[in-house]
Amino acid sequence: MYIYDKYDHQMLQDRIRQFRDQTQRFLNGKLTPEQFLPLRLQNGLYIQRLAPMLRVAIPYGMLSSRQLRKLASIARDYDKGYAHFSTRQNIQYNWPQLEQVPDLLAELAEVEMHAIQTSGNCIRNTTTDQFAGVAPDEIEDSRPWCEIIRQWSTFHPEFAYLPRKFKIAVCGTANDQAATQVHDIGLYIKKNDQGEIGFQVLVGGGLGRTPVIGSVINEFLPWQHLLSYLDAIMRVYNRFGRRDNKYKARIKILVKEIGADAFREKVETEYRHDKDGPATLTQEEVDRCKAYFKDPAYEDLPDTDNAVAEAASTDLLFHHWLERNVAQHIKSGYRIVTLCLKETGVAPGDVTDGQMEFIADLADRYSFGEIRVTHEQNVVLADVRVSDLYELYRACKQEALATPYLGMLNDIICCPGGDFCSLANAKSIPIAEAIQRRFDDYDTLKNIGDITLNISGCMNACGHHHVGNIGILGVDKKGEEFYQVTLGGAADRETAIGKVLGPSFAQEDMPEVIAKIIDVYLENREDGETFLATYNRLGIDPYKERVYATAD
Repeated sequence: MYIYDKYDHQMLQDRIRQFRDQTQRFLNGKLTPEQFLPLRLQNGLYIQRLAPMLRVAIPYGMLSSRQLRKLASIARDYDKGYAHFSTRQNIQYNWPQLEQVPDLLAELAEVEMHAIQTSGNCIRNTTTDQFAGVAPDEIEDSRPWCEIIRQWSTFHPEFAYLPRKFKIAVCGTANDQAATQVHDIGLYIKKNDQGEIGFQVLVGGGLGRTPVIGSVINEFLPWQHLLSYLDAIMRVYNRFGRRDNKYKARIKILVKEIGADAFREKVETEYRHDKDGPATLTQEEVDRCKAYFKDPAYEDLPDTDNAVAEAASTDLLFHHWLERNVAQHIKSGYRIVTLCLKETGVAPGDVTDGQMEFIADLADRYSFGEIRVTHEQNVVLADVRVSDLYELYRACKQEALATPYLGMLNDIICCPGGDFCSLANAKSIPIAEAIQRRFDDYDTLKNIGDITLNISGCMNACGHHHVGNIGILGVDKKGEEFYQVTLGGAADRETAIGKVLGPSFAQEDMPEVIAKIIDVYLENREDGETFLATYNRLGIDPYKERVYATAD
């Protein structure tokens, strides 16, 4: 992972010193809330329903064990002993005291972390596939390109005050686990017929009030021109994006209103001015960034282990865990292990200070001291020896981290919702827990198979409900919390926006509503069909008839 140089460290110290002064002036009444607002947002600080919330950047989801231990100590010393992993591979603290935030930021800086550009109308954390660098289906490791984008976008003077927040995702694997097509800019790494690396560029994706799948505006952008082309996109957006209405300010609205072809023409016009200018990437610069992501000290190992195979034959729960939470690795003798943070009764994505320290210890012992955060709010140990799998599994059971639900119905993506967020219309966490309890049986979940269920507490769609196979959206009806259901969404290479099932439901009805939807699927699926495949074949009507017929 990227290691800070002296300029990075100095930049962070200057920013912390500046924000410490700004915070003190606000607390002393010398700055109004309106004046303090953009200052705190530039440092990742929100004012939520009950307390401030600080969002900390985890670039492209990568953490060292040292950094995770620091996040754990911050949760213990400045919060209530836990934190929350978000769908942007970041981490959030829900209970810091405002006067302590500068001290908190100073502690983050000790381990080369910060909260810069995690909020506000700027380019946010660039995300990517959590298996980058170790996936067998990888075209090229996306992490160096994410780092190049991070360095380009951080404190970029032209893009510090965009019409609205801006999100970029990069995917270098055949299986897209980064929801690339619903980002303001989505980049798929490609190879042309000559074997040269480039990018397919999508623009104008996004969720929220107007969910849109991004449009391809460049089928193959040579890697040398990545930053020049991103500059061109951002300048077009800065010039033509709306600033009079925040609900129409995202780039997706601009692309939709003028059309993808017209937007492409504007970008190409801008791009021609700078195509071979100072932002052109050199091989030397790319190699510099790639050097931070070299392979760890892998051993030459057999790809099977008799002791692990025997344990799987006698320990059924371990067998389930191997099936769901362990993925193939590009290197023989190693596996990718995902720890599912979806224990029933715990808010999806929440992790305690003790669990963070425990995961850091696991990373040091089993995975070269590295941890990754996923878009699905789980964590990954990317380089585990096959021979260590059973030992790792037994260790994870001690801290409720061996849940074998990955990719199943109970592996729910969920925003904090009305329990914390001042924007939310309804609570999300109780709905997730009620559904998890309704389906808290491995055999039932295995019979249902691969499926995604996403929950958002409002139309801002932080839980990505639009692209869940089943999506749940909290809505307000005259002060009462209700929940709208969508079906048929997907966030992979075949991204789809879910369709609204019908009128919304009361909170207490949600587990049974989901059960009826699942029943329709199980009764109608053909051999080997996933929930999404069955839905696409049947359409929405059979689900609608079942759910609403019995509700009348």
